[in-house]
Order: sequence, then C-alpha cells, then structure tokens
Amino acid sequence: MPENIRETESGRRRFLQTLISGAVVGVAAQTAIQFATPTKLSAQTDLSPDTALQELLAGNQRFASNQMTSFEHDLAILKDKTVSKQEPFAAVLSCADSRVPVELIFDQTIGHVFVTRVAGNIVTPEIIASLEYGVAVLGVKVVLVLGHGGCGAVKAAMKADSVPGQISALYPCLRQAVEQSGGDFEKAIRANTKVQAELLRTSSTVIRDAHKGGKLKVEAGVYDLATGKVSLS
Repeated sequence: MPENIRETESGRRRFLQTLISGAVVGVAAQTAIQFATPTKLSAQTDLSPDTALQELLAGNQRFASNQMTSFEHDLAILKDKTVSKQEPFAAVLSCADSRVPVELIFDQTIGHVFVTRVAGNIVTPEIIASLEYGVAVLGVKVVLVLGHGGCGAVKAAMKADSVPGQISALYPCLRQAVEQSGGDFEKAIRANTKVQAELLRTSSTVIRDAHKGGKLKVEAGVYDLATGKVSLS
C-alpha cells in the first residue's frame, strides 16, 4: 500500500472531528416483523427511532418477497407535497454500487428516505455533514449504514493492489474492517458497516447527542444481492 495513504484510525477520527466542527447545525438483534400496511409517513415526528427502523426492515421484507407497495402511491400527489419541503423518516449511508437501489430495497417512495452514497459506504466529512443535516434539520429518526455482498471497494482494500487514479484513497477508510476480518471477505463487509456506524456515533456531536438522547438510532446492516434481504450487523 502506498506510504502516503497510511494513517491510523484514531488519526482519521481526529481529522473528521476537526473538519466537521461547526459545519452543520450546532435492534441490537433484528426481530421478526410481520408484513403490514406501510406506516403512514406524513411527518417524521410521528415516528420513534424504533418504529422508524421497524418501517425500514418491514419495507425490505416486502421487497424481498415481491410484495412491494410503494408503487401504489400517487406520485403526482407525492411530488406536489414535496416541492417545498422534505420529511424523511430515515437516513441511509449506502455504497455507490448500482445494484443497491436504496428506496427500492426498503420499499419506500419520494420523500421518505434521506440517502447518502459513496463507494464502500464509508464515513467522510462530507457524508457526516449531510447526515447531520438529516438529523438536525430534517429530523430523521434512524441512520442505517448499509453494506452489501460482493462490495468491490472492500475487495480492493483487502487486496490493496495498485489502482488507477484516486481509488486507493478508499483503502485507509476500510483498513480497520479488513484487519478485523482475518482475510474473510464477507466478514470484512459486515465489519465495515459496524466500523462506519461507530464512527458516525463518535465523530459527529450532532449524531452522538441525538443518539445518546434516545432521539436517534444508528444501526448497521448488510444487503444480500441474491435474496434481497437486509440483516442488521
């Protein structure tokens, strides 16, 4: 690995904390969730953090079982209602992979989910700033870091081969998960979601305070490309 991209995880955390200070304002185990009519998500303040997470997972069960309901919404009405404001109930940090269409995976529609995407679903200053906006301004009740099977960014970081352009800039952000995996690709993917979720909890005062105050859940999960199911890490 090129020497100029080596850094410690603690150094990365300090770097993130410095960059994001003042930038923006200011489940353990998955339980069985029955298929149900989707919660009426007219305003994010109607939901508790636990209910928001439950709605995401229930939507994923509908998606995985081909019982989606989001297409039944009147898109004309939804567009009209979201022209001047947005009231998402959840935020998702996802990989940029084209096989991970977040709104479809959770059977949600316009205005329901605040989505940030970057290769490897890693936490960066820009991602933190965006999610802080979702928490402090939009009032989302759950933030989910979503990894996925076959993640190319994680695989590349495990190999640490020479790559073109700035792709190798991803490697330091993924190193901790790679080290925890013992060389197991799937373990590295799941470990990375936990690492990034913890980084969100500790590197952002906005997210940390909301989480500690019980106003927000910060969770990690992995999307299975074959089954369509999301499991919490």
